[in-house]
Amino acid sequence: MSAGPIGYFVHHQGRGHAERAAALANSIVGHRPITLFCARPEIFPELDERVDVMPIPSLFEPRGGEPPALADWRTPDVLHCAPLGWRSIRKAIATITGWFESADAALFVTDVSAELGQLARIASVPHVAVLQHGERDDPGHRASYESAVGILAPFSARLEQSERPGWMTEKTHYAPGLGIDISDMPSREEARRALGLPQDRRIVLVVAGGGGTGTPTAPITLGARDDHEALWITIGKIASEWHETPPGNLMHKGWVDNPAEWIAAADAVVSSCGNTTVHMVCAAGRPWVVVPEWRYFDEQTCKADALENAGIAAVARTWPSHAGSWRKLWDAASRLDLEAQKTLIERDASKAAARWLDGLATRVWSGAKHSSEKERVVT
Repeated sequence: MSAGPIGYFVHHQGRGHAERAAALANSIVGHRPITLFCARPEIFPELDERVDVMPIPSLFEPRGGEPPALADWRTPDVLHCAPLGWRSIRKAIATITGWFESADAALFVTDVSAELGQLARIASVPHVAVLQHGERDDPGHRASYESAVGILAPFSARLEQSERPGWMTEKTHYAPGLGIDISDMPSREEARRALGLPQDRRIVLVVAGGGGTGTPTAPITLGARDDHEALWITIGKIASEWHETPPGNLMHKGWVDNPAEWIAAADAVVSSCGNTTVHMVCAAGRPWVVVPEWRYFDEQTCKADALENAGIAAVARTWPSHAGSWRKLWDAASRLDLEAQKTLIERDASKAAARWLDGLATRVWSGAKHSSEKERVVT
């Protein structure tokens, strides 16, 4: 049974879940079969042809026809998103549990769903929870983490939240840089030549992620206007407002397929702190202003705290509303340890995580009884 397949649920919001799942799947598929479950298979980067992808309906978005009479029933504290009467959810769960039985699953990874982590445990399948930052000590997350045989954290142990209990950290594998290929990140000069950008001008890059509604451009116009000698460029999804007055040194490039190259070309970066963006900026080593976006369970707020505590980023709790706020942030960013940023990336993170996952799948099915005090939960 130790050579059995691994299943992997991938949340379809943003890009980070898909990128790290693809990197891990491509690294592990040579050792054992792996199946990815996702509501939007098109979000994956290139996958090894041996990786199986199984589409499922979204667990979070209604398709229409859901019964209004069941919409108001209380959700128990141990669950986060478990509406009643959704045929799409029943189909998704049936697909996953049917695979558990037909494939004789060795392990199931969730990135991320506390409910599916609990489902795997109920179905008697060993589970690995992907850990994100945030206030996740609620009953739902705790049940998923307690029931997991391992936890995969796609960030450096130096960015771990101090309040994590020992029973969690002791079964956690840290994989900083998982899903990010930094092997061919160009120099600033090379990136500028490739992108057609001037070599002799300071460039501030604003990175808007793909997991939200768009980065507001009004605060960015304030920063660009005050920094008139620099060229300010935004990439990603932005949200403009009628009252802003864009200066001439601000350019919007929209969604790009090569964000790492744009980051390499910049002298300084402004961004939220999604997982992919964090690793790309750290790989480049740049003065960095972070403005966390709203996410469930304060995910980005807690990650921003970790980055600030590690001396990696200058953090603004809200977007600057005047030039003076921008100046204070740039002063803080000028004193960051840029070499420390680069040490938060592990070049072979996907291979190391694949070895850990494959070894875990073997160990949990071995004949030896598991009696480690390290993973016993004290309540």
